[in-house]
Amino acid sequence: MTVVRKNILVAGANGQLGNELQLLFDHYPGFEFFPADVDVLDLTDQTKTKAFVAKNRIDYIVNCAAYTAVDKAEDEPERCYEINKDAVAYLAEAARGKAKIIHISTDYVFDGTNTIPYKETDQTNPPSVYGKSKKEGEEILFSIHPESIVIRTAWLYSSFGNNFVRTMIRLGNEKTELNVVADQKGTPTCAADLAKAILDIIVHAEENKTFPAGIYHYSNEGETTWYGFAKEIFRLTGINCRINPIATAQYPTKASRPMYSVLDKTKIKQTFRIDIANWEDSLKKCIDKSIKTN
Repeated sequence: MTVVRKNILVAGANGQLGNELQLLFDHYPGFEFFPADVDVLDLTDQTKTKAFVAKNRIDYIVNCAAYTAVDKAEDEPERCYEINKDAVAYLAEAARGKAKIIHISTDYVFDGTNTIPYKETDQTNPPSVYGKSKKEGEEILFSIHPESIVIRTAWLYSSFGNNFVRTMIRLGNEKTELNVVADQKGTPTCAADLAKAILDIIVHAEENKTFPAGIYHYSNEGETTWYGFAKEIFRLTGINCRINPIATAQYPTKASRPMYSVLDKTKIKQTFRIDIANWEDSLKKCIDKSIKTN
């Protein structure tokens, strides 16, 4: 029996999640991967996007590309929408009739007023430009290419790129004292865990000959605050820096952040038989890996 290799485009390949996906390529020998960032494929160019998908006979698109500068987006909404909505539409058009899409979205589509974990069916109400652009990106994807999967995640970090973990380690080594917000609740998500989940979803789709389209939530298990997150980072790294818990009101930002963004993962776990690690365990693995490679 001839095994047909599947071609997978990883858009946004140089970001946190894209880099973690690239580390897993060798573990999925049935797939041919096409990692692409803006230097290889500018997703805001509709003609080039369509040509790339067709030329390389792409079967799956994992879209990690996004405009994620939350505060900056308030000042340049056009650029934010160009990447988070328009480029998604171009991918959807290019994929229609050819490829299936897994698109990464965010907890920022919610307003953060919940007190229990958000389900996929809960009402969205993004208060920020970034959140609105991601919400509209989801909507335009499904309107053009209904057979797609959207994965919303939250508090993403990795040993790559700019994120809370790397920032805390840098600041903790530079300063003797830091103020960290303690009244926003969420779940830190290790990008390495999410990357594996994405590829396992594709394996599931191939093995079961089905692609259960729709919205799914993914983060690590458990919940904490940014203050609790920072404390655990310093405990694991042995950084001796005092952390002062402060309220959101004491740390004003241009864009509004969700006060509560814990996600309910029941649907993704049941649909794809995915095991999800606790956030503390995944943080330890990430930090241990970073220490070994630095």
